[in-house]
Order: sequence, then structure tokens, then C-alpha cells
Amino acid sequence: MHEPVLLSEVISTIKPLPGERYLDATAGYGGHAKAMLDCTNNYAGSVLVDRDKTAYDYLVNKFDSTGIRFLHKDFYSAAEVLIKEGASFDLILADLGVSSQHLSQASRGFSFRSEGPLDMRMDKRQPLTASTIVNEWGAEPLERILRAYGEEPQARKIANAIVLGRPIANTTQLADLVAKTTGRWQGKHPATRTFQAIRIAVNDELGLVESVLPLWMALLRPGGRLGIISFHSLEDRIIKRFFSEKGGNRYDADLQIVTKQPIVATPQEIAFNPRSRSAKLRVAAKINIKRKDQR
Repeated sequence: MHEPVLLSEVISTIKPLPGERYLDATAGYGGHAKAMLDCTNNYAGSVLVDRDKTAYDYLVNKFDSTGIRFLHKDFYSAAEVLIKEGASFDLILADLGVSSQHLSQASRGFSFRSEGPLDMRMDKRQPLTASTIVNEWGAEPLERILRAYGEEPQARKIANAIVLGRPIANTTQLADLVAKTTGRWQGKHPATRTFQAIRIAVNDELGLVESVLPLWMALLRPGGRLGIISFHSLEDRIIKRFFSEKGGNRYDADLQIVTKQPIVATPQEIAFNPRSRSAKLRVAAKINIKRKDQR
């Protein structure tokens, strides 16, 4: 099963209290949600969101008859709906990582370690797939996403090889092509950055994070806490910049930064759950308007 990362750190830093309203923007398989709701005991006032149908169905079954509201949407679309409804929350949590289930199921096409279709969609209702990008996009846009989303130093070389190597039928064929093109193998598989870049492009991961941050802040009640777990530097950079712009010791700050430095996994957790190795937790609290006016 999927193991929630930084679970004890999330609870000790966000400090959920009885009665507080909770929004889990990426509820997945409910690991964080169960721990948070055990603390708040406010099921009817809470919302669990996931855009993956398998995860959504699991959540509905796991928390059946608790009064929780479920939304089968990406976190940006869900936030838009909740804002229009005038909802507000004391606690918002988002775990931005790809779940273990995504990586372990070859049929989802997220991993180069086993053969599967070039899919990579977190929401299978969307039309854009990895196959579309790999087999239809030109060399220039391919190079652009490999460089921007994968931070791949050989982006141009790989993009040209992909175009020349078409049609590319599956994940292992793509991984082998990248490995042959780059000719390097030190630690990480040479296709790691390519797969990350394509996955981010398919699911618009960075665009959604950048767009949703103001919405999450709008959904927070005064004193409410927002926790975000990211798994690569591109996401963390966006979150850090937003917190910095809205927080700090300025008189007009809207956020109080709870985590001055991101919280990372302990060696013990990494040994137990290797996925946590790259996880970073940042937490901020919405400043009480009255207290802000009294400065």
C-alpha cells in the first residue's frame, strides 16, 4: 500500500485540533487524511479530493458513512468549486507526489522499470497522454519540457532522438532510446529526468500548483494552516516563492511561515519508505486579520 510520507511531521507541525475543518487536496489513499481526521473528529466538515479515479473510489470506500464530502477533480478545479460555494477550512494539506500505486502499475505508464503504455495520466478523463507528447510533438517543444520540467542537460539530443525514433510504442522502448542516446549511467536511470518531464507536462503539475496557491490561501480561515509536500525542486521553488511573497515580518504579510526551512524525512523513514527521500514539507498559517490590523 501507499505509505504517507512525513506523517508524524505533518501532524506535529500543522497541529490539527478537535472540530477543525480539513481539506485534503490530494487525498490519494487516505493515509494523511485518516491521521488528520483522527485529530479533528470533524468528518462532516471535511473534504477529500483526488483526480485519480482509482484513488477516489478507494477513498469513498475507506471513509464510507463518515459524512465526508468527496470530489473527483484535480486540486485546482476542486478549489474553484469550493470558493464559489463560500467554503473555508482550518487545515489544508497537499501531497504533490506520485503515489506508489501509479509507479507500481505498469498499465498506468508512469515508470520505465516495467513495460506499459505511454499514458501517465493521473486523470484518465483527460485527452492528453504521454504518447501524444512522445509521438506527435515537435523537437522544439519536446526539448523545452525536457529542459524546463526535467532539468535535463541533454534535452536537445534526447528530443531529436525521440522524433527520429518514432513511433515509440511503450515505456521501455522510450527508456531504452533515452539510455542509448545519452550514453550515461551513474546512479539514476538516464531516463529518469525524461519521464519526470513528460509526466509533469501530461498532468500540468507545475501550472496547477502555481495557479492553486492563491485559491488555497483564500479558502483558509484566519489562523488556518496550509501544508504542502513537494518532491522535486521545481515544485518546492514555486511554493517557497509564494510563501515568501505572502509571508515574512512585513506589516502587510498574509501568511506566517511556520517552517523556516522545509522539513525532510528522517533516515529511519527513508529506510522504511524510500519514496520519502526527496519529500519536503512547508507549512504556513493565515494571519488573523484583527491581529494584523493591530500591528
